[in-house]
Amino acid sequence: MERVPVLDEPLQEPLKKSLGPATAKVLADHLDLHTVGDLLHHYPRRYEERGQLTRLAELPLDEDVTVVAQVADARVHTFNGGRGKRLEITITDGSGRLQLVFFGRGVHRPQKELLPGSRAMFAGRVSVFNRKLQLAHPSYAKLGGDPDADAVGAAESADVDSWAGALIPIYPACKGMESWKIAKAVDAVLPRAQDAVDPLPPALRDGRGFVPLPEALLKIHRPQTKADIESAKQRLKWDEAFVLQVALARRRFADTQLPAVARRPTPGGLLDAFDARLPFTLTDGQRKVTQEIFDDLATEHPMHRLLQGEVGSGKTLVALRAMLTVVDAGGQAAMLAPTEVLAQQHHRSIVEMMGDLAEGGMLGGAEHATKVVLLTGSMGAAARRGALLDLVSGDAGLVIGTHALIEDKVHFAELGLVVVDEQHRFGVEQRDALRAKGNSQGEKRIPHLLVMTATPIPRTVAMTVFGDLETSVLDQLPAGRSPIASHVVPAQDKPHFLARAWERVREEVEKGHQAYVVCPRIGDEEDDKADNTGNAGSTGNAGKAGKKSAEDEAEKRPPLAVLDIAEQLRRGPLEGLRIEVLHGRMPPDDKDEVMRRFAAGAVDVLVATTVIEVGVNVPNATAMVIMDADRFGVSQLHQLRGRVGRGSAPGLCLLVTEMPEAAPARARLAAVAATLDGFELSRIDLEQRREGDVLGQAQSGVRSSLRMLTVIDDEEIIAAAREEAVSVVRADPELTSLPGLRTALDALLDKERERYLDKG
Repeated sequence: MERVPVLDEPLQEPLKKSLGPATAKVLADHLDLHTVGDLLHHYPRRYEERGQLTRLAELPLDEDVTVVAQVADARVHTFNGGRGKRLEITITDGSGRLQLVFFGRGVHRPQKELLPGSRAMFAGRVSVFNRKLQLAHPSYAKLGGDPDADAVGAAESADVDSWAGALIPIYPACKGMESWKIAKAVDAVLPRAQDAVDPLPPALRDGRGFVPLPEALLKIHRPQTKADIESAKQRLKWDEAFVLQVALARRRFADTQLPAVARRPTPGGLLDAFDARLPFTLTDGQRKVTQEIFDDLATEHPMHRLLQGEVGSGKTLVALRAMLTVVDAGGQAAMLAPTEVLAQQHHRSIVEMMGDLAEGGMLGGAEHATKVVLLTGSMGAAARRGALLDLVSGDAGLVIGTHALIEDKVHFAELGLVVVDEQHRFGVEQRDALRAKGNSQGEKRIPHLLVMTATPIPRTVAMTVFGDLETSVLDQLPAGRSPIASHVVPAQDKPHFLARAWERVREEVEKGHQAYVVCPRIGDEEDDKADNTGNAGSTGNAGKAGKKSAEDEAEKRPPLAVLDIAEQLRRGPLEGLRIEVLHGRMPPDDKDEVMRRFAAGAVDVLVATTVIEVGVNVPNATAMVIMDADRFGVSQLHQLRGRVGRGSAPGLCLLVTEMPEAAPARARLAAVAATLDGFELSRIDLEQRREGDVLGQAQSGVRSSLRMLTVIDDEEIIAAAREEAVSVVRADPELTSLPGLRTALDALLDKERERYLDKG
């Protein structure tokens, strides 16, 4: 991708000019570092302290120490027929003796420098070999002179203190480029830090007391004290947060300049007729959020709003009322769902909620009725033709569909609102492709956009991942929702607990209720070929060679499969109950038929994959058993659990695992069982995941730019940076008076990346 030229040209100089082609190639190929600026922003991962000096008589085992001692003896031993070399050096400080050992190529330098009688400072980790304490391949620095001479001793003491107290930067390294080689490369370009152009406006930098950028770069790479590291980190975190938030604020500002058709509620229309039929009143939270959405829809610029909320908080109802408002105002509304099962479920529940208001153009349709159509990729040709005709003619006010809505053949009479459900499963290209279908009276008009997240997300993640969207939060559950009791079932430790779990399912069915059993895998031939485990969160003990723990065994076993478990339940603990399966590779008509039968109460137990994760609403289902629960993420478990307890009877969720009690996965499950607060669980989930996962795959530009800032931990910085960014962009949208900030933005975002900055 072509690099955008920026103001601080010295920092844009290719590394091969400073470091030579060989080193530059390794840095480019393995660490994606191409310019002097890239290397200066490749920060140390941590810092090693050589530590305080330790007397040889008091060496602690398995700890890093620094000692000053004199070489008493040095011998080279050969092995493997003379092909291998081992240098053994004995040192003493008067209080005790210690052996140093060097192997292979590491022998040559110390063999020349550490001669008997020489004095040096050594740093390394104390280990034991043949019942003797030793340091293997220690770092060392020679010290001159006679230890008994006072003047030399004073100079040496200063040397010792300075070397022992130094903070050694440890860099993210790669094969062929160890940390110390990277440190050497950084040393070669560090003087160029003086040429760095400062992105922070002077008033902001001075007002917050930040050090200048060149000084921050110097301190982060070569700190003299821990205070140096802290001041540099604060400054560099702010740079990252601020530049990113300025990019997002500019996008929001640009969006407010786009044309859209204002869609205001029409008294006595479809929405009023729908509201009059609701068998319940809206919660205060639903009213508040609805007002925020209606205010946005009433403007002549496109709404960009994120609607997030607790599982079961009624997001779909809020979205439907917005869609009906747009239909009242002469537009059409499209809901984009990630799977056919969910699209069908949304279509079915919306038609049920609307009743004869969804029968526009049909005999028996209500006065204000519109047509609600479904469009998915697997529909038959005739049904598909009919749906496409309804859209282009304007007969259908509402359409619910999958990616099929995005295809070129799909045309709308007047698309006014796009609702995206389960946003993280859609790329920005797909979202924009649907919005590009908007027009009004032959003129290009951008449809309003409402994005719904399936699970709550912490505020800072919302400000970063969804930074171009205004946010509405639903944190109040509708009246009549029942509590859900959650328990971990340790199947390996206590098999009788699992037996009791199946008894509980049978008891629920005998009370007239229904149950879900969720498995991570399907278990058909495709699975057998691919062995696609979809293993979420089971990294556990990878790499711990030779250790065969219960945790390892539980991880190595293929995840439990829908088809196998359904068969075992039919023949075993749930024999006699009406058991059906549901998974993503079933033909669409079969999936729809199973869901219809389950919703109608004709199926007692539905054994399914995560296709039931979002949107499935069967109030009579009260129990859920999640097999191999440790294979799912925290937010996913919370989302699955939200399928039960949707009626008046209390819900039950049983998390089955074979993981031992001490395993991290068990702690994760215990956290899910302990709270129903989705915001709290999403924070736990994020703390256990890498930053890249948080920001999402398509945000490669943003992800790679956050080298110092952590979205999860630096909440105050992100919030403050967002405020500052908004005021800067409001005052100067093109940043003409801030060339340094423009430079930083160009370095962060070429045009391609900027388009993908919203949630991808």
